[in-house]
Amino acid sequence: MKSRSWLIVPGNSDKRLGLAIGTGADIVVVDLEDTVPVSEKPRARHLAAEWLAAHRQQVLEQPRLGRWVRINALEAGLSREDLAAVMPLAPDGLILPKSCGPDSVRQLASEVYECEQAYGIAPNSTRIVPVVGENPRAALRIADYAQSAHQRLSALTWNAAGLCAAMGRSGNRTADGGWPDAARYVRAQALLSAHAGDVMAIDAPHEDFEDEEGVRRAAQAACADGFAGMMAIHPGQVAAINAAFTPSPDELHWARAVVEVFEANPNMGSLPLNGRMVDRSHFTVARRTIGMFEREGRASEDPRRQPILRPA
Repeated sequence: MKSRSWLIVPGNSDKRLGLAIGTGADIVVVDLEDTVPVSEKPRARHLAAEWLAAHRQQVLEQPRLGRWVRINALEAGLSREDLAAVMPLAPDGLILPKSCGPDSVRQLASEVYECEQAYGIAPNSTRIVPVVGENPRAALRIADYAQSAHQRLSALTWNAAGLCAAMGRSGNRTADGGWPDAARYVRAQALLSAHAGDVMAIDAPHEDFEDEEGVRRAAQAACADGFAGMMAIHPGQVAAINAAFTPSPDELHWARAVVEVFEANPNMGSLPLNGRMVDRSHFTVARRTIGMFEREGRASEDPRRQPILRPA
């Protein structure tokens, strides 16, 4: 399944849910948490179930769209009602906001397992992506996910808003538009821990959905940093995210050449290729590029993208 763009759609918006299927997003995340007022949560659960049901057979026949749900945080006391509403429709996975650490994932996994048994869903087929580091204590425990990974763990993602609010910060950005130090720490820890635990890292969304150039730069930077995908809060962000996380034909051609030359010479630390020297770091990046292509199933046709590695 593709995993470049994760479009968050408010669960209480019938209109936006109806449009989500045609946005080009790889994964639609029906939100029952932050974008939904408390008074609207019962309606959001109902609409989420309807949406999951409407698109379930289509996805089963031709897997191409991820059907995920962001439930409410465990400590909010609403997550069991969320699960009762959506699990009968077998979502592909659940986003767990405000996760405190691996124990939160295990707690949710236990409840999900009971739901799978009750509704005849294949055991352990429902994946979990925790939102890490949304408060200072949770931020200091991000590395624990790599040390005690759960079999349902599909990726790690993060979000600056909760952390900044917990620390009493008035905004999520510095004066020059960058992330504040605590947010940069959480982002780096989420990325490192995901790679250490051999799961995907999904970057936080670009908050200004009207800033098309900003979304494009943020998505390209996320891909270059080693993220596997990026959250989106508006359909207009999807195309830029998909383009950033899809290898171009030049990237793919060069990556295959690098992999081929190292596989033919497994004991070499560096080798000449097309007039330049490549080493094991290039080999690592090349395998990641090919992995992205295999996950997406096709290469980008956008000639404007510059390859990660290009022969001299």
